Amino acid sequence: MASNSVDPLQILREALAVPANSEQQANLLTTLRESLETHPAPIPILATTLIGIIVNAADSLLKRWVLDLIHFAICRSTLILEQRTSMAAQALDALAQLLDDPKPTTAKVAIQCLTTVYPLLFRQMCTNRNNPLAWNTLSTCKTRIIELVWAPKTNVGVRLSAMKFVQRVILVQTRGISDPRLQNKNDPNISFCPVDHPFISVAKLEAEGQKLLEGLVATLYSSQDVDLLSAMLNSWVTLVKQRPATAPVLINALKQWTPSALIGIPASSVKSVEKAIRILLTHLLRGSSTGQQYGALIQEALAQQGVRMDKAAAEEKKRKATAAENRKRPATTTAEQPSDTKRPKLESETTSSTPAPAALLASFDFTSLPAPLITDLIVANLQAFSEPALLNLVQAYRQSRGLNASLAAAVPPPQAAATSQPASTPAPVLGPVPVRPPAGAVPPSGPKKSGAPSPSSTPVPQPVHAVPDIEIVKDEPIDPLQMDIDQDELEYEPERLNATLSGGGTVAAEEEEITMAEVDSEAINLQLIDFKLPPPRELAENERRVLLNTTVTRIWDEAEEFKSMEESIPTDSIQAGGSSATEMWMLLLVRMVTRVAEPPMENDDHAMDDSTKDGDQELVIQDFYERQDKLRQTLCDYIMADFPSRVRLATTWMNEEWYNDQIRLRKPQSGANWRPNYDIWLNQIVVSYQTLLGNKDRTFSRFLLDLPTVPPEVLDLLRDLCIDFNNPDKMPVGFTTLRGLVIQRPSMRTEALNILLELTTHPDKKTRGAAINTVKLWVHTPPMDGMIREFALQMLRKLQLHPADIEPKSQPDVQMEDVDSSNQDQDVAAVETIQAEKFISEDGQGENMEDGQLPQEDLLNTPYLPERIELPAQKAQVLQHVELLFALSVKVPEFLDEIFAAYGQMDVTVQEAIQELLTPLIRSLGSSHGKLLTLMRTFPPGAESLALRVLTIFTEHGRPSGQLVALVKALINERDLDARFLIPIIAEMDKADIMRHLPRIVSMLNGQPEQKNVVRSVFSSIVTTPPQTFGSVTSNQPRDRQSGLLNPADLMVLLHKSEKEIGLKSAIEAIGICFSMTDVFRSEVLAVVMQQIMDEPVLPVLFLRTVIQAVTTYKSLVRFVSTTLLSRLITKKIWTNPPLWEGFIRCAKVIAPASFGALLQLPKDQLRELVDKQPSLKFGLRDYVTKKAPNKARGAGFLDIFGEAEESSNQTSAPSTPQPDSQNGSPAPP
Repeated sequence: MASNSVDPLQILREALAVPANSEQQANLLTTLRESLETHPAPIPILATTLIGIIVNAADSLLKRWVLDLIHFAICRSTLILEQRTSMAAQALDALAQLLDDPKPTTAKVAIQCLTTVYPLLFRQMCTNRNNPLAWNTLSTCKTRIIELVWAPKTNVGVRLSAMKFVQRVILVQTRGISDPRLQNKNDPNISFCPVDHPFISVAKLEAEGQKLLEGLVATLYSSQDVDLLSAMLNSWVTLVKQRPATAPVLINALKQWTPSALIGIPASSVKSVEKAIRILLTHLLRGSSTGQQYGALIQEALAQQGVRMDKAAAEEKKRKATAAENRKRPATTTAEQPSDTKRPKLESETTSSTPAPAALLASFDFTSLPAPLITDLIVANLQAFSEPALLNLVQAYRQSRGLNASLAAAVPPPQAAATSQPASTPAPVLGPVPVRPPAGAVPPSGPKKSGAPSPSSTPVPQPVHAVPDIEIVKDEPIDPLQMDIDQDELEYEPERLNATLSGGGTVAAEEEEITMAEVDSEAINLQLIDFKLPPPRELAENERRVLLNTTVTRIWDEAEEFKSMEESIPTDSIQAGGSSATEMWMLLLVRMVTRVAEPPMENDDHAMDDSTKDGDQELVIQDFYERQDKLRQTLCDYIMADFPSRVRLATTWMNEEWYNDQIRLRKPQSGANWRPNYDIWLNQIVVSYQTLLGNKDRTFSRFLLDLPTVPPEVLDLLRDLCIDFNNPDKMPVGFTTLRGLVIQRPSMRTEALNILLELTTHPDKKTRGAAINTVKLWVHTPPMDGMIREFALQMLRKLQLHPADIEPKSQPDVQMEDVDSSNQDQDVAAVETIQAEKFISEDGQGENMEDGQLPQEDLLNTPYLPERIELPAQKAQVLQHVELLFALSVKVPEFLDEIFAAYGQMDVTVQEAIQELLTPLIRSLGSSHGKLLTLMRTFPPGAESLALRVLTIFTEHGRPSGQLVALVKALINERDLDARFLIPIIAEMDKADIMRHLPRIVSMLNGQPEQKNVVRSVFSSIVTTPPQTFGSVTSNQPRDRQSGLLNPADLMVLLHKSEKEIGLKSAIEAIGICFSMTDVFRSEVLAVVMQQIMDEPVLPVLFLRTVIQAVTTYKSLVRFVSTTLLSRLITKKIWTNPPLWEGFIRCAKVIAPASFGALLQLPKDQLRELVDKQPSLKFGLRDYVTKKAPNKARGAGFLDIFGEAEESSNQTSAPSTPQPDSQNGSPAPP
């Protein structure tokens, strides 16, 4: 893969500079293409530059490369939709010209590009009404391509690409979803185009699309092009899926179709079309929408097709049987013989014309014919004769050559046989020439045995048509190359096939042979009773090896020749052995390796003495296995040289090895010495091929799925492939194979599924995600669902605290003094009793087993997790435990119950991690999920923080629903929940509920910044910002209550009224938060607040503190406080309430001298008390009385109060300025 440092423009310049069509240019263009596939951003620039050079240019490497690059950029690249559309518009004219390119491959690629260009430009032109020329060009291309579909002389590849284009045109020119809000921009259709478009006629395009659909249906009924029909049927799947309105038309067409138009083409081609239709109907039946809506119609169509296919199969079988019979049977005698009027002439010409064919054949060079044809001719001629006739011909030939005269004398004539050949026996293809005995042949002169005919009585072999009309009905020899071998028989019952191939006949055949032997026992005397074959020549070890290698090589070389002469089974066929001649040769080769040699037995060397027997026997066995291993290694090397194309041979070999191991181990004689070969050579194949695996390699997976069993070592290899970080391309192979084992191999399902489940806890996120995506597909598929659910729950239970993790709150100290020993014993007993009652029941199990907790030893362990989670828990490790469960909870909401039930028994650090990790799951389920709402209402004790987290997730990015608000309000009323439950929903409550629940929220304040921020956000959500005219006219103006929220004055008054419920410290902190919100709590708002509180019969304790804070923050309020508020407080006899009186004194000091006028309204005793507590005010009051008092006569009466200690007052007047003792400048609270 090209690196990021490759400069595309530089490589392109180099490629253009080197000789055209050279290998160097090819390498440079290949490098450039790899770079652009990885980083496609420069493609639009390069395509714009290069697109002009491919028009009207001769075929060249550069032209093909540029066209392929444009195809990749428009159809398959990761460029955004707008870039691909822009490129499509720029390439339109060039692609239109390339449609007429004389090279079919160029035209095919151009059509494939236009298949994507058409919907892209259609979508663009629906909104862009200023480009009619491009639409005219596109329409011209469309018409040209549609004509290619039905043109008689169109290239096959071009025709199939044009069919795909027609399917895309139908998708575009039929209506999809009409609602603009639901339309998918990647699925442009006629609904995108407005009816008033200036140059696109919606009605015309829709009518054309309907006409094209009808044309496809008509093609289904009339075309004999099997490839075209298969491509068209495959395209209908997308058509029905994206345009459900076309489903009834297409399904009815498939239901009514019959292969009447396919008369005259091979039955295999008809079967291919039938199979494509059946696959399409089955896919539609399984579709969620089409299957439910048209299920009955599809079932009926499938039933009709099944009957039709069975009938066609029976007729084809009958036709093949008839053809085979006709090959064996000659034309009838009547057909061969001429009429009676011409018979004499024909008979007279027979003798004279007989030597002509013989002379012709003698002069013909048979070496010019291929060997398979010669073999077929020989077999056909041999089949033309019955067995007696063939024996007569052989005997005549022997006599003509003088070979084995005694044996010839013993052969009975055809008349002596029980039956003879019928007159209808077919003549040989190459007519035999009558053979006469040699002129000098003399019959033997010895005495004759009784019943033996003389040589002179032996008839000369006659032509075939002269044989009598009676024939023995016997089983014909079985041709192993034409046998149909059942899959199960091939893989698991090869002994039955061996018996059949070795000539084992039926009981009837054996009885017939016995009868023939009894009839001809006197006539047939082969004189071979004492004959014995000579022993084979002993071969040296090297000669044996060469002979075996030569034999094996010849077998697979012959098998390669068969591939060119017959229709072989496809490489991706699930058939392991096959029934073709090629596969039979492979089966022969495999069985030569696995079945021929018998391991040496211990009793074979009984002649040895005891001293040498054991050692020699061990050497013999070792030598036997070495020879077998060399032969198997040769076969293994041959397979691994091209494993993808020889995978069926490998599968057959492994099945034979497995079966051979089974039958060998069951034999008592050889079982003890037999070394199993299956595991050894399977591991050899797997280890050899794993280095060649690619991410799209399906061969390896198919190979393992076809094996009778997969050893643990191979399963471990599959696990390693799934976690091979050095070769991430191999990961899909491992997961695909394990998934196939789970689905297709029930006997290995548990082992494979356990590996996948363990991988769901892997530390690597990518590996864990791939495993989770694999297993969650089976969460509703028995029997896998039970294992998956149990594993997920086990992982959750591993996070729970166990009895050993929970320590008693107070452990007694064993080192206490003896004086407290009795108390210590009592404490220990109490603690032990509590722990026993909590965790141990009578049967030894914990009481909390009902909630899903298991003892530590019963929990599952995986290689990627510790036996017990380490505390404090890390979020990544917690995610390894629960990610599978969270993924399954989307499909199985009942798992949410388990999560909430187990949550209360987890460590705090685990709970915090669970709260954070649960966020994506809760967001995906949504606040309207029924199960979640039920859990929010009924969550178990201990799960309050989890329920609060769920509530927070529901409301952090939007307003809570009315259903959720009602649920939480009910919970607050029913349970004593934390005030934090109110925070997410309080803004959705009405005013009465807000004022009732707000004090609980404010009471959370404890001086921490986090709590202050929470309360500040609550205040912001429930308080409306007052208008600028607030309080400017009158404080009794009507209030806006349409929103149901509080105005700032309501909030401040509520805080003062609820100071006891909230707590003074929390109330002071809340009031301070209000003062910090200066944009809401302005001076006019605070004036209204103080006025409303003054109207209360009982003043809050914090009132004067708030007044001091208000006048300190806003100096404009000093006049209001000094002229109005203090006077009203004096009328309320504020001095009767000591805390408030203290606040009054401090407030007067803060706003002095503005407060002097109001202070003179106090009774003398209270005024004297005030100046005694604040001596610094005496001087100012005295000055005010003497100079500014409006009633000087009344003021003179206070001089005695202010005159005392006048000198001291003067001395202390300087430091009498009040000093703020809080951060915001307000005096300390009373």
